[in-house]
Amino acid sequence: MIHLFTKKYFLVDYLKGFVDIHNHILPGIDDGAQNVEESIRLLKGMQEFGVGHFICTPHIMHNYHDNDRQSITKAHSRLTKALADTPKAPKVFFAAEHMIDDNFEALLSKNEVLPLGQEHVLIEMSYLQPSINFDDAILQLLQKQYTPVLAHPERYLYYHKTPAIYQTLKNKGVALQLNMLSLQGYYGKDIQKIAYYLLDHDLIDFLGSDLHHSRHLETLKKIVIPKKYVDKLSEIITNNIVHFI
Repeated sequence: MIHLFTKKYFLVDYLKGFVDIHNHILPGIDDGAQNVEESIRLLKGMQEFGVGHFICTPHIMHNYHDNDRQSITKAHSRLTKALADTPKAPKVFFAAEHMIDDNFEALLSKNEVLPLGQEHVLIEMSYLQPSINFDDAILQLLQKQYTPVLAHPERYLYYHKTPAIYQTLKNKGVALQLNMLSLQGYYGKDIQKIAYYLLDHDLIDFLGSDLHHSRHLETLKKIVIPKKYVDKLSEIITNNIVHFI
């Protein structure tokens, strides 16, 4: 969208060609879209911003969202079948957002993780406390030639008091994926502050929408970024495209 006679810089104006590597668009499989119709509405909303390539990442979370390749493939097939006759349908692939929990290393040992493309694995932790097996999980991912991509690092409040830990994660080989919604303060001002801290220190590798529902879509439309971050965010958007198309 074009905004004349204004100095505001809307993030969605820079998303043409963007590859969204973190979203919950697949239908009826986690806390995201609950049916195919909702999935299609979310996809169409993102297409209005110029996004036409999606890697869907439903949760794999032991005893909560017990998804696996079979359940995710089934949901993906339902969605792509519904899109088959849609003019200018987006490209929709699948991976997963893996919780680092007591079951993750077992999945990894059985080669049952679902990577973004071939080399990257999207991971997350609880918002209450860091995973006790986090370092072991990272080491095992690296040993299998995967790059761990930590989803929304800005949302882990227990890291906020020691922000140097983000550089430590990078030094260990962990890539960091920022949620676009954090730039608007959707999750709170403290999280927004850390999001910009991470940008200021060049610690962010990738962006994701973490789109679950229409409220997220409406908020994405409203994200205004300071001018000094336009080039930096444009570079990260390009990084998504380069790595995942």
